[in-house]
Amino acid sequence: MKNILIVEDDPDIGALERDYLEASGFGVTVEQNGTTGLTLALSGRFDLLVLDIMLPGTDGMTICRNVRAASDIPIIMVTAKDSDIDKIRALGLGADDYVEKPFSPGVLVARIKAHLARYDQLKGTVSHDIVEVGPVRIDTAAHTVEVAGKPVNLRNKEYELLLYLARNAGVVMSRDQLYERVWGSDAYGDAQTVPVHIKRIRQKIEKDPANPTIIETVRGAGYRIRAK
Repeated sequence: MKNILIVEDDPDIGALERDYLEASGFGVTVEQNGTTGLTLALSGRFDLLVLDIMLPGTDGMTICRNVRAASDIPIIMVTAKDSDIDKIRALGLGADDYVEKPFSPGVLVARIKAHLARYDQLKGTVSHDIVEVGPVRIDTAAHTVEVAGKPVNLRNKEYELLLYLARNAGVVMSRDQLYERVWGSDAYGDAQTVPVHIKRIRQKIEKDPANPTIIETVRGAGYRIRAK
C-alpha cells in the first residue's frame, strides 16, 4: 500500500482528501502544522506528498525545498487559482505538479495515481540501457546522467524529460507533446511546466545556459536535442 502525506491546515479539506484517497486504497496521514509536516515528510515513510503552501509553522515551499534536497519522491503543491508566481516557484523548487484551489478530490486522486505509476516505472527499470547523444550519457539502470564525463544531479522529472528528448534526438517536440509524454496524458497540470523544467536542466548541463547547445529551442515549434 502506498502512503501519502497531506500537509493541509484546513481540517475540512484535509479530511475530504483523506477520505477519497483511502477509498482508493492509499494509506493517508494528514498534518495541519507545517513544522511537524516537514519532520514527517523527511521521515522516509511516505511515497508522495501533497503540500499546501500557506501553513502555520513551516510553509509548503520550505517543506518542498527540504524534501527535494533529500529525496525524489513525487510532490504535488496546492496553490491559489490565480497565483502563477506560486506555481512557478513551486516547480522551481522541485515540485512535480500542482493543483489549484478549489479542486476536485477525484482529480487529485487521478494525479496522485499518475505520478506514483510513473515514479514506480522509472525506479523499476531493470534493463541496462545507455543513451548517448553528443556529450550527454544517460544510464537508465543506474539512473545517472553525465555530461562530458561529469556527473549531473537531476531531479525526477528533469531526468525523465532529458531522457525522452535524448531517446528522440533530432526530433522537435512541442511543449504540449513533451508534457503529455513525460507527465502523462492523464495528468491535469499545465504544459507551462515544460519550459520551467527545460530551464532547470539547462542550468545543470549547459556551459552557457543562456546560449544552449545541447537542448535547442526551435522557435515556434518546441525543443530538441540535436542528433550528433
